[in-house]
Amino acid sequence: MARRSSPAVCPSNKRSASVIPPPQFQIDEPPAGAILTPQRPASVVPPEKAEIEPALAQQGCSLLNFPKIADPRGNLTFVECNDHVDFQIERVFYLYDVPGGSQRGGHALKQTHQVLIAMSGSFDVVITDGYTTQRVQLNRSYYGLHIPPGVWREMDNFSSNSICMVLASKGYDEGDYYRDWDDYLKAVSGVAH
Repeated sequence: MARRSSPAVCPSNKRSASVIPPPQFQIDEPPAGAILTPQRPASVVPPEKAEIEPALAQQGCSLLNFPKIADPRGNLTFVECNDHVDFQIERVFYLYDVPGGSQRGGHALKQTHQVLIAMSGSFDVVITDGYTTQRVQLNRSYYGLHIPPGVWREMDNFSSNSICMVLASKGYDEGDYYRDWDDYLKAVSGVAH
């Protein structure tokens, strides 16, 4: 069976997951000297209808639509390095058995790209660059949310039996994390520590 190709999103012209294009929103810039605080969006949009806010898309955030091969015996989705994600996958981990009402994440990475995928169930991911905030619901195993370095993420609203798989461009390194919100804001606003 011949492989099907999809539009490229990587600098290379290899087969790639399609990227859902950003919408045309008007983004208000924060006033000079404003204290940056994350704004919680009121609504949650599932990935098949979601579009990444332009300011976050400029940072490199994107929704990826992975190949889905339908079969009456069960569907198949696959992800290949540099074909469906534009980085080499160095680490894979997953979250599961998350108690109701719990939050995960609450950090940003300095150098690591990640793609979050809801392998089972659903959960929400709140992403922010310190200025613009968006909530995205992940609920299909053939959608992934690419979060580049420098973007803060929090995950909540985990459904029963949900599983979040994470594909990462680097192995674990505690020094790669911003775990304190104030330190993160200083870093993204260019204020020296």
